[in-house]
Amino acid sequence: MSAPDAEVAVLSASDLATRYRSRSLAPTEVVDALLARIARLDGTINAWITIAAEPARAAARASTDRHLRGRPLGPLDGVPVGLKDNCDTAGVRTTCGSRILGDRVPDRDAVVARRLRDAGAVLLGKTNMLEFAYGNVHPDRGQCNNPWDPSRTAGGSSSGSAAAVAAGMVPLAVGTDTGGSVRIPAAYCGIVGLKPTFGRVSHQGVFPLSWSIDHVGPIGRTVDDVATLLDVMATEGGGGGPRVPAAAAAGTLAGVRAGVLRQHLGDDLRSGVRAAFERALAVFRDAGAVLEDVQLPTWEHAEAAHILVLAPEASQVHAGWLRTRPQDYAPDTLLQLQLGALLPASAYLSAQRFRNRMAAEAAAALGRVDVLLSPTVGFVAPASDPPLGSELGQLEGLRTGAHCLLGLPAVSVPCGTAEDGLPAALQVAGGWGRDHQVLGVAAAFLRGCGWVARLPPELR
Repeated sequence: MSAPDAEVAVLSASDLATRYRSRSLAPTEVVDALLARIARLDGTINAWITIAAEPARAAARASTDRHLRGRPLGPLDGVPVGLKDNCDTAGVRTTCGSRILGDRVPDRDAVVARRLRDAGAVLLGKTNMLEFAYGNVHPDRGQCNNPWDPSRTAGGSSSGSAAAVAAGMVPLAVGTDTGGSVRIPAAYCGIVGLKPTFGRVSHQGVFPLSWSIDHVGPIGRTVDDVATLLDVMATEGGGGGPRVPAAAAAGTLAGVRAGVLRQHLGDDLRSGVRAAFERALAVFRDAGAVLEDVQLPTWEHAEAAHILVLAPEASQVHAGWLRTRPQDYAPDTLLQLQLGALLPASAYLSAQRFRNRMAAEAAAALGRVDVLLSPTVGFVAPASDPPLGSELGQLEGLRTGAHCLLGLPAVSVPCGTAEDGLPAALQVAGGWGRDHQVLGVAAAFLRGCGWVARLPPELR
């Protein structure tokens, strides 16, 4: 008999691997339970565009057989994973949350999908997202809602991936992040989301938004799960450094040098999020970490530089459809693409030069400290996704865009609750290639504050 979905929903990928080894649970049972949970909850959450039920069941049967023979392919064998719907999947519809690609069925997998299949992961389906990952939902798809409060957004653009994990519909998911699109929905949904070092996970077969700042990243309820998913997705030779720094491996933050980005504690920061962040800093301080304030003057202009790079690159990707199918875009997406096409080359080149100044400044700071700390977002989940160019949209990405411009690894982890009892999040960022150092510090923080991954009360 299939396991009750509420029992399976609380299990991490690590928990599932343990249960599979002990044969107290089988991948077939898990997939059936999660498909039932999706059927029960997704009418409210709207986290999925396409459910690949039969391919998932077939993959689960093959995984169950491997486990019975004692020959699993690795730690994710039989673990269900959701894929953001801009990642190509052979034989399964890939729409990018759009009308333009609404019926597209690729004939080959994106590299990330192939690596997951090769590891035995069960691809459960394709998750909802903002149209072409560009800051607005297409009305054909509808907003993905927050499991902690369905009257709020799950965030974007990897909205469905974050919401599906937070709601216990799937233990792991893949998102993309060009300005915060993994970390922001992870923050709103109270889970863990990593933007890896640029290039650490292949973009091949992932529909581009902005080719020089796109990242593919893992989402989960625990740092260990996110680290495992990263290792499976990552390309060989992609860097990443040591698994965890010695202090974090020992379960302590003692001696970790942490730079606090005080410029990210401005007037836009809501009081509840500020209080949650200050409590997070106290965890570091009490554990023996060395905190120092860091000022990065060029980062004051990071959001402007980010738009000047992203907008023309995105408009170039869509140049053909802008001529032939403008009516098929959501109105706000169309407007953003049209405006991006009007930006002069001189503005784009100036922003690229500015990236070099930002990189030099960040490198100097990260020569003094191990990690940089800031809130992930200055407020809790709003009612709807703010348009990219709006004032709220710019504030939403204020603390996340710089890391995309520079390709630096950054992870969002829960750090308590703020306004309206909704999740607040801490962002931990590090130097180029130090993905596992960043994850190690984040894991040590969560142990230090006693955070336990949990489902929203109404969904337990």
